[in-house]
Amino acid sequence: MAAKNSKSLYKMAAVLFVLGIGYLMFSGISESSIPFVTVAEAVVLPSDKLQSARIFGTVKSESIALLEGGSGVKFLLEDSANNAKTMWVVFKGTVPDTFKAGAEIYVEGKQEGGNLPFLASTLITKCPSKYQKENRTS
Repeated sequence: MAAKNSKSLYKMAAVLFVLGIGYLMFSGISESSIPFVTVAEAVVLPSDKLQSARIFGTVKSESIALLEGGSGVKFLLEDSANNAKTMWVVFKGTVPDTFKAGAEIYVEGKQEGGNLPFLASTLITKCPSKYQKENRTS
């Protein structure tokens, strides 16, 4: 009888292992399926295609406004190749020290309507050249 219990215990462990691996694969695939687009591509996409997206662009000069009542910013993100293509972005959270006008950034989030701003849940600034090895003095 003890042999039957140990066999069923091994079967149960195997099933849980397979389910765990399946979950990890599914979550990895869904995370990597977020489209990466430029601002020029994002402004022509319908908002249902921007329910989950990563967008790369440059912070437009003189467009940064701090959000009232908390940390965060609202700014215009412009396409790096065509600065006539812009979109409003709202980010609520701690803003990186390297965030400034002219900085190249990545935002991840969603847009809920055509005329509404892109709601960024993540804001990452591209590493400025001052941190590259050839520009360091020490």
